[in-house]
Amino acid sequence: MPTRVLLVEDDERIAQALTLALDDEGFAVVHVPSGERALETVEAGPVDLVLLDLMLPGVDGLTVCRTLRDSGDLPIIVVTARSESREVIAGLEAGADDYVTKPLVAGELAARMRALLRRRSPGRPAVLHVADLEIRLDAATVFRDGTQVHLTRTEFGLLAELAASAGSVVTREQLLSQVWGYDYFGDTRLLDVHIRRLRRKVETDPDHPRTIVTVRGMGYRIEPEP
Repeated sequence: MPTRVLLVEDDERIAQALTLALDDEGFAVVHVPSGERALETVEAGPVDLVLLDLMLPGVDGLTVCRTLRDSGDLPIIVVTARSESREVIAGLEAGADDYVTKPLVAGELAARMRALLRRRSPGRPAVLHVADLEIRLDAATVFRDGTQVHLTRTEFGLLAELAASAGSVVTREQLLSQVWGYDYFGDTRLLDVHIRRLRRKVETDPDHPRTIVTVRGMGYRIEPEP
C-alpha cells in the first residue's frame, strides 16, 4: 500500500501542484483545506504522515500540531512561509518532527518525508540502560523507573543515539545525520528544540538537566549514571 499523506493546505493551487508532485513520488495524498478537516481526517484514519501548513483559517496549524501530538506519535512535517527562528521553533515546540519552507521543492520534500518514515531504532542490543532509563530498541519504548515514557519516533531515535554512546559526546552534526538522515547545513534549531522536548520527558528538572547534558561548542552527552 502506498504511504498515505494528509496534506493540510488552504491554497488550492499549491495543494494541487503538491498533490501531483507527491503522487509522482509514490505517495497517496489526501488534501484538506482547514485545521478542522485535518483533525477529522486523522481521527477517521488511517494516515501515515501529516504535511501541515501553519497558516490556516479557523483552527491554525500550531493548534492542529499540538492536538495531533497530544494524541500520538504520527509523523508531522510543518510548512512555514518564512524561515525565521520564531516561526520555525514554534512549529517544532508544538510537536512537529521536521519543517520545510515555501516555496517547496518536491524532490527535497519527498526525501525528508521518506527519512522521517524510515526512522527506526538503530541496530544495537535490544535493551539499553542509562541513568534511570530502560530503552527497549526492538519495541521502541522507554521506561523511567518502571513507568513508560511516551516519545515520538524522532525523540526515541535521538535518545537511542545518545544512549548508545553514553558517557561520550555526540556532536550536533552526528545527531542530525543519524536521526534525521541528511545534512541540515548548520541549522541546529531542529535538534535543539527536540532536545528540549526530550528533556521535559526524561529529566526530573528539565531546566537543570543531569541525564542529557550540553557540551558547549560540541554537542550533547548522556550520563550513564543518574
